[in-house]
Amino acid sequence: MGFLPNNTKPASTKKVGDAAEDEALLYLQQQGLRLICRNYRTPGRGGGEIDLIMGERDGTLVFVEVRRRKSSLYGTAAASVGRTKQRRVVLAAQHYLLKVRTLPACRFDVVEVTPEGCHWLRAAFDAQ
Repeated sequence: MGFLPNNTKPASTKKVGDAAEDEALLYLQQQGLRLICRNYRTPGRGGGEIDLIMGERDGTLVFVEVRRRKSSLYGTAAASVGRTKQRRVVLAAQHYLLKVRTLPACRFDVVEVTPEGCHWLRAAFDAQ
């Protein structure tokens, strides 16, 4: 009747999201980026969050939004990063950059995690 056995629970949204971030992090590290910070959040309510902050070999700071989709039936994972989400990521990046002495080159990327693997969209959006 559609019931799960007592010892079987569906994965929580948080666990699924964390697993997608783990996969994206490993993928980006294999591409030569280094992890600077994970799950950076601005203080207070209504702020932003950045899934991964990575460093390129040339010093570029990369703010990464990770999106997971089981299928593309309702659009790609990257397409789900709308203007509101972009604005929140930019807000969090600006907050993070207040702590940096010398401003590096920065970029906003999206990593889609699908059953087929990761797809990295460099410069997926900008701060404007």
